[in-house]
Amino acid sequence: MSNVRLWLAQNYAPILTAVVFAAMFGTYIGESSAGWKVAILDTAANNAVVLAIVAMAQTLVVITRGVDLSAGMIFIMANCIASALVVGSPGEVGLGIFGVLLAGTAAGLCNGLLVVLGRLPPIIVTLATGSIFSGIALSIRPTPGGSVNESLADFMTSDIFGAIPVSLILLLAIIVLIWVPFRMSVIGRYCYAAGSAESAAYMSGVPIGRAKLVAYTLAGLLGGIAGLFVTFVTDSGDAGASVGGTYTLNSIAAVVIGGTSLYGGVGGAIGSIFGAFTLRTIDDLLLVFRLPPLWQPLFQGFVLLCAVSLGAVRIFRLHNRLDGFQ
Repeated sequence: MSNVRLWLAQNYAPILTAVVFAAMFGTYIGESSAGWKVAILDTAANNAVVLAIVAMAQTLVVITRGVDLSAGMIFIMANCIASALVVGSPGEVGLGIFGVLLAGTAAGLCNGLLVVLGRLPPIIVTLATGSIFSGIALSIRPTPGGSVNESLADFMTSDIFGAIPVSLILLLAIIVLIWVPFRMSVIGRYCYAAGSAESAAYMSGVPIGRAKLVAYTLAGLLGGIAGLFVTFVTDSGDAGASVGGTYTLNSIAAVVIGGTSLYGGVGGAIGSIFGAFTLRTIDDLLLVFRLPPLWQPLFQGFVLLCAVSLGAVRIFRLHNRLDGFQ
């Protein structure tokens, strides 16, 4: 029983976020005139998964006590690259996908090298590199356009067995192949240690630089995956800075809503995923209840404020602040 209580205490934020999302999505389905249909589920999943992947990328950086302001720009850069490369024969499509993921990984590695070797604040580094990535995206797509392999796009945005969106399977694959190995690895524990108490971790022999480098590189890879997937959804590339900025801010909001501490060392990708799903469901609820779209920031801000307040209450209730990192 004590183990169950400990697990609930450590994971209450993701659990609460999942419950809130389930309630909001259930309300959306119940109030929607279309009801529960696979097409509705596919659309909702496709939109939510894009933000969820970007939020996962942001989570990796936040765990190390950093903030990636270039997350959305890596995302749109990958989107524009994909709209130019993921076309043609199966071989060309495969090489295009590899090129997109390589570009995202390289962007994350660049961020990591500047933070680690340059010893610069992550917020300044990623703000600067985000502008560079945005410029690269604009050089590829000065105006929205391009295309992607139609058959592959149709498959990635459809469902299997007439019930399960492929996008959710993709998200599950990312969790299993990227997040779980990272979380269970030694380098993953190093990232949590660096975010919890960097000085103490360094004095204990933890390779802080290597841990941060891995976190930023994986974040870039996830940004590349998100950009590739949104190309399948939209069948085009869009280098609009407002798009990248929106995804960056929403990814930070999703991370906080999901229970990951901006002070580092606490949280995980699962909570961020449900945080992203919750944010995307707000749009659907506004549509169902025919509320003005300008109300969206109000509701998002309210949800974010509640999440931050709950996190603060948890910290204030601790007799020893180090208990928060257990």
